[in-house]
Amino acid sequence: MKLIHALQDNNDPNSLVSRFRRARSKRIVSLIETVHAEKGEVRIIDLGGEASYWHLFDVDFLKASDVHITLVNPGGVDDVWDTDLFTVVDGDATHLPQYGDNSFDLVHSNSVIEHVGDWVRMEAFAEECRRLAPRYYVQTPYFWFPVEPHFSSLFFHWKSEQSRARALMKRSHGFSQKASDVGAAMRDVQHARLLDKNQFRFLYADAIHHDEKVGPLTKSLIAIRT
Repeated sequence: MKLIHALQDNNDPNSLVSRFRRARSKRIVSLIETVHAEKGEVRIIDLGGEASYWHLFDVDFLKASDVHITLVNPGGVDDVWDTDLFTVVDGDATHLPQYGDNSFDLVHSNSVIEHVGDWVRMEAFAEECRRLAPRYYVQTPYFWFPVEPHFSSLFFHWKSEQSRARALMKRSHGFSQKASDVGAAMRDVQHARLLDKNQFRFLYADAIHHDEKVGPLTKSLIAIRT
């Protein structure tokens, strides 16, 4: 239970979540600096991202690096805090035909691919990551870490879909409220499909891969194409 509490998303700057985010941001800052040195500007497409995430970064740094971020989400987003920094697109990140190859300098995706749907849609999402920019940064929770981050429960994701649905019909788990019926429970269960290392490395075969760890255990997987 202590591990679950430590991994919960909160505003404590000393929490594990905050420390992971700071470590991830350093990798992204390095990519931004590299692109800016080459081009003098940095066009980022954030697939499934929200503007609030970018509070991790020094806004003066982003603006000095001439960064512009296109946020892609079904239905758009409503948390934009700087209209010069962000463009909001209502779109499906698995299929963005309005953008040509290498329309951006960097694709960014944080904890999104596990939400796009089945394996076919994951492959389509990964293909868009490769197509839209010469560089990408993609992060996702790891299937074999014992705490499921969306439901904040030990071993929850290792159970059958039917068992997880029954559990959600009994009480809330993490971000999911108690389900009103089996249909609602199954929609929540299938909304997050975690990947193992073989699957993730297949999807991003041209990337450098990093394991984000809690002690000896891998918590999240990161793929970076530089």
